[in-house]
Amino acid sequence: MVSSPMEGALRQEVACWAERGGQLFRQARRAASLNQKALASVSGTSRTTLSAYEHGRKSPTLETAGRILDAAGFRLVLEAKIEFTARVTSDGRAFHVPDRLPRLPIAAALGVARVRGRTYRLADRGQRRAAYTVLLCGGEPGELFDHVDGVLLVELWDELTLPAEIRAAWRPLVEEARQEVGVMN
Repeated sequence: MVSSPMEGALRQEVACWAERGGQLFRQARRAASLNQKALASVSGTSRTTLSAYEHGRKSPTLETAGRILDAAGFRLVLEAKIEFTARVTSDGRAFHVPDRLPRLPIAAALGVARVRGRTYRLADRGQRRAAYTVLLCGGEPGELFDHVDGVLLVELWDELTLPAEIRAAWRPLVEEARQEVGVMN
């Protein structure tokens, strides 16, 4: 039977979500220092079924996914998706701006960023300032999403040396965040 392009795209999307879900289960299980047998036992599923979930061969119901993640010490959370808009400065440099500021897990926000062949220790304020400057001026969406924490950006904002066009593009996000918590310039 021949499927339509829409059906093919939908199958691809479902396969992608099954793979991502499998990665989440593996990450949760490893973070909890559990093997498949132990996690399956405490979550009320079989090891073979958990393995099928982890390898994207099978998709659990939302209830089952929640039960497995809960048994590993995690919970399902609804989080707004962040979209990026590509922009170009008057001198032709490309940069990206998100539609909202991301919040990162502490380990990522204060971890290590490798950007443009350089390593930055984000726990060090000066290195974080340098990394954020590089990232805001030309980071790809994945780099921005992985390394720029909204709260830390707002806190550093006045210290960042940015070209006027880039500062102007990011300013509304920073000002909105400041207004949400009642902090003005």
